[in-house]
Amino acid sequence: MNIVLFEESELEGVLPSGDERAAHVLKVLRRKVGDDFDVGLVDGPKGKAVVKEILDTGLVLEFSWGEAEPELLPIDLVVGLSRPQTMRKILNEATTLGVRSIRFVTTDRGEPSYAESKLWSSGEWRRHVLAGVAQAFTTRVPQVSWGMSLQQGVAEVAEVSCRLALDNYEGTMRLGKAVAAGGELALAIGSERGWTAKERDLLRGAGWSLVEMGDRVLRTETAVVAAVAVARELMVR
Repeated sequence: MNIVLFEESELEGVLPSGDERAAHVLKVLRRKVGDDFDVGLVDGPKGKAVVKEILDTGLVLEFSWGEAEPELLPIDLVVGLSRPQTMRKILNEATTLGVRSIRFVTTDRGEPSYAESKLWSSGEWRRHVLAGVAQAFTTRVPQVSWGMSLQQGVAEVAEVSCRLALDNYEGTMRLGKAVAAGGELALAIGSERGWTAKERDLLRGAGWSLVEMGDRVLRTETAVVAAVAVARELMVR
């Protein structure tokens, strides 16, 4: 936790002693009354919080804010739904890398039950996103959605000029040569068993190019991190 994040509704009152953020401030950062630490308003500015009081019920904080954070990178991910533990890693790592949106779509080879996991129904997914935001020392939160079809996910990013889908078997160009500097990017990555022929046809028919990152078969979460890292380096030049 490189920055302590707060929602707008949490700025008044006491940060409860049972909240993991209060424990982090006292036990990890070892702040005392009068000390300050880095804070962020979710999707807003970064700033400082001063510990005014330490009560049995929690911390009384005083906030001061700086300028708004830069916008996220214009990278929109379309990812095949996989096992919940895989999705947790992607939510965290893709957020840390600064993508603009993540759409988790159903695929022919994925388990339909993945879209009904408690990860989504309980709201747990947002905790992993906010952990990724805090790791990156920023406040910007990507848009996250799940359970739609691949066709719908592809349609939602149809206006993005550069649309690339990773495919070990039929990719015709290296990812690093296909990403353009200064533009937007939609990047599709299949679930754990990859794309079917039908899905490749759907992607091509929607104007997507199939690209590859070499002949090694990667886990979905590894492919996401590697692909976004490559794209990020090329896009921000």
